[in-house]
Amino acid sequence: MHEQHLAAIAGELQVSPARVRAAAELLAAGGTVPFIARYRKEATDSLDEVQIAAVRDRLEQLGELDRRREAILASLAERGLLDAALETAVRGAATLARLEDIYLPHRPKRRTRATIARERGLEPLADLLWIQDPGCDPGRAAAAFVDPERGVATADEALQGARDILAERVSEHADARAALRRLFREQGVLSSRVARGKEEAGAKFRDWFAWEEPALRAPSHRILAIRRGEQEGCLVMHVLPPEEAALRILEQLFVHGASPAAREVAAATADGYRRLLSLSLETELRLELKTRADAEAIAVFAANLRELLLAPPLGRRRVLALDPGFRTGCKLVCLDRQGELTHHETVHPHTGAGQAAAAARRVAELVERHEIEAIAVGNGTAGRETEAWLAGLGLPAALPVVMVNESGASIYSAGELARREFPDQDVTVRGSVSIGRRLQDPLAELVKLDPKSIGVGQYQHDVDQPALKRGLDDVVTSCVNAVGVDVNSASAALLTYVAGLGPTLAANVVAHRAAHGPFPSRRALRDVPRLGPRAFEQAAGFLRVPGGDDPLDASAVHPERYALVARMARDCGCAVADLLRDEARRAPIDPARYVTADVGLPTLRDILAELARPGRDPRARYVPFRFADGVNALEDLAVGMRLPGIVTNVTDFGAFIDIGVHQDGLAHVSQLADRFVRHPGEVVKVQQHVMARVIEVDLARRRISLSLKPDPATPQGSASSSSQRA
Repeated sequence: MHEQHLAAIAGELQVSPARVRAAAELLAAGGTVPFIARYRKEATDSLDEVQIAAVRDRLEQLGELDRRREAILASLAERGLLDAALETAVRGAATLARLEDIYLPHRPKRRTRATIARERGLEPLADLLWIQDPGCDPGRAAAAFVDPERGVATADEALQGARDILAERVSEHADARAALRRLFREQGVLSSRVARGKEEAGAKFRDWFAWEEPALRAPSHRILAIRRGEQEGCLVMHVLPPEEAALRILEQLFVHGASPAAREVAAATADGYRRLLSLSLETELRLELKTRADAEAIAVFAANLRELLLAPPLGRRRVLALDPGFRTGCKLVCLDRQGELTHHETVHPHTGAGQAAAAARRVAELVERHEIEAIAVGNGTAGRETEAWLAGLGLPAALPVVMVNESGASIYSAGELARREFPDQDVTVRGSVSIGRRLQDPLAELVKLDPKSIGVGQYQHDVDQPALKRGLDDVVTSCVNAVGVDVNSASAALLTYVAGLGPTLAANVVAHRAAHGPFPSRRALRDVPRLGPRAFEQAAGFLRVPGGDDPLDASAVHPERYALVARMARDCGCAVADLLRDEARRAPIDPARYVTADVGLPTLRDILAELARPGRDPRARYVPFRFADGVNALEDLAVGMRLPGIVTNVTDFGAFIDIGVHQDGLAHVSQLADRFVRHPGEVVKVQQHVMARVIEVDLARRRISLSLKPDPATPQGSASSSSQRA
């Protein structure tokens, strides 16, 4: 372990180096983030998943810095440029930017104006001017370097070449770059203007045709939007500080006095800034802004995805699911309590009275025959109309009809995973099955999709894609392991995200289950090919075996602690199963009695909490939701209406809300509460049930503006009382 790296990470996370070291050692030994956070709390002093992931990511970044450092040292040594002072500077560089600044003067270069001037023998003249001797006459000094054979025809040309050398020297000076980098960060201004002739083609970027704001305060969504406009050729973007401030810093560093030689150095300094330094540092700051914007956008996406994945499940109910359509009909499927397809057909409720009547009879018959306990309706085209039609069929009042967000269902249904699950069914059947399963268990179904297709991010296609994938994979992994997975019913897609498994072992688990039947215990997982001790250690606590050989197999207690729980049961004079069933049996247990060198109070408290609710799903209880009757399209809306809605996406600038009209409305951040809101995530979450007031409807642009503030005429706070989390 690199002690400096551990200390740096500890400072960033504001935790002790010992905790960072422990996490780093566990990660290096193959530990996964969920496993370390849940089952190794004593080692890390209860670092959470976010902190452990940060240790992992920063160690990788610092490792890349070290690899670059060694490559630079090797390059310098190979070219005979490495001396003790340069090596010390390189090894002492704490950031990649500082490292590259130190290396820049020694980096192999393409031919520049400065290198051409050196080839013409003008470096001694540059050195002479650099001294800025008050007695130096630049014109007279330059005359001595006139040499037509070497391409220097006049003294002015000699002075220009010397200034080119000095300009490059200034632009490569490590301290100057560091000082200006601070200026760019602190006083840089993000500006954009419309590209010539793009006023009409770039109309969607009109808000940024003449935009200017401090780069330091520019929000993620605006940075990404302006960059997209630039990439599409509609906008011209710059990020620069006031030029006079930059030149003042450089002159303080390099210009001494007001002599003729000093004026030459000042001219060279200004040229070095405008032609070289400003471009280099602007590129660097643009990249820094992009990295920051990416991180913020990924964090928003990750938070939204977490809420979506942890949405309350309906549970194991028999479901009739419909993928609605007008002309082509509604593809209908019936699913059993395990989500297996038991029936499919197409009904036509929207193509005439005769077919609608036949469809009504058929749905009623299927509800009775398959003992349907809930109906799921996709929220796409004809969704609200199909919901209204079902409501008029006279089905049992206790049978819920639920609108299900079908974002990404078509992508899943046409994908390889769906083809493997349902090789004999077409995409419409697969899509309907996905809609029904999303109602039964959103997490189990949504893990089959690329998170980018779910539609809960902002500018997700503009951010760094590897970073986005890693961030979203971390969220999916965290959610799957927080909920736990029934090893005897889970798909390979769901098992893939269990700590320690991955695609190959997940497929092996499913194949072994198919060949040998359900797993009778966690211990039986050891029989799965290639699932060795390390993978078992990482995965076992997150896998559930309801009704298994050991009652703890259905809980989050790790098998490595079964003996400890058995000891607790013996001390209480009962069996382990009694501890799980009877609170009175658990009451006398004093966790302090069971503390050992490797089992501390954090783990013991987790065990006791799990004994109190073994295998309990941590997700919230399912709450039915229904859109307002008779409001199915934009044309049905009127300003002032207050309607029930579901938050579908949270961005930096507001929340998108589905109010049942096939077009989400936007509640701008300023309309989310009757107080200042720094970020919408403080007030609303994806899947939250809200009451929204319509404040504007733009039929031409198909835009809806909403507000979650109390009605102007109602007492403060009355609006929020009708909101609830799903």
